[in-house]
Amino acid sequence: MKRVHYTIPYLLTPQHPVTVTLIGGGGTGSQVLTCLARLDATLQALGHPGLYVTLYDPDTVSPANMGRQLFGQSEIGLNKAQCLITRMNNFFGNDWRAKACRYPSDTKKMTREDLANIFITCTDNVRSRNDLWKVLKKLTSPKHIDDLTPLYWLDFGNTQAAGQAVLGTIPEEIEQPKSERYETVGSLKVITQYVDYKEVKDKDSGPSCSLAEALEKQDLFINSTLAHLGCDILWKLFRNGMIDHQGLFLNLDTMKVNPIGF
Repeated sequence: MKRVHYTIPYLLTPQHPVTVTLIGGGGTGSQVLTCLARLDATLQALGHPGLYVTLYDPDTVSPANMGRQLFGQSEIGLNKAQCLITRMNNFFGNDWRAKACRYPSDTKKMTREDLANIFITCTDNVRSRNDLWKVLKKLTSPKHIDDLTPLYWLDFGNTQAAGQAVLGTIPEEIEQPKSERYETVGSLKVITQYVDYKEVKDKDSGPSCSLAEALEKQDLFINSTLAHLGCDILWKLFRNGMIDHQGLFLNLDTMKVNPIGF
């Protein structure tokens, strides 16, 4: 019997835009933000309230970011989050929010603005993922779901020419409808449950001084390809009301994409 996860009903018929926290506006994050803007516009055209996105990134744009990331010459020296959100708001007519800082690593430092329904991480270090999961686990899910209730976590990660996107559920269990056709899955592992990041050490390679040097670390189209494939999972979550895979592995060297089942 085919295994599926039914989207929590709140995301399908909310009374206001679904809130999204995007952490990281670099190679993958800048591409994901564009995908989210397109998803938002499409959902609204279908009668859905759409999305409200907050982007966190403390970094500034450097010459090495142009080409692989979505930044231009005029944005060098400016904050990445503010550049990207300003551009998206001007182009799509949104009022999304930029935070030129890191996402809080402690619940004591959090405010209402730091809560969201969907969390998306596009960072290049291990600690940020561990810190986020520690925070999310402490945020208990009330019976009444609103725009401050954490529901899903989509993580993107990649090497030079390979990567993965994994969608997990933040609550221990999301109630599923009874089905005679499918085997329903209410709990999806988050990335920190797939990978034991306690055994992985961060390697600080430092900022790249040029685009050529940056391409030695991450190839030109790995970020954009991964972003489109990963955001397609979100699209299916909204459009179909269910998903039968929670992620994927991508390898541009072999041109292969392998789904991650439940």
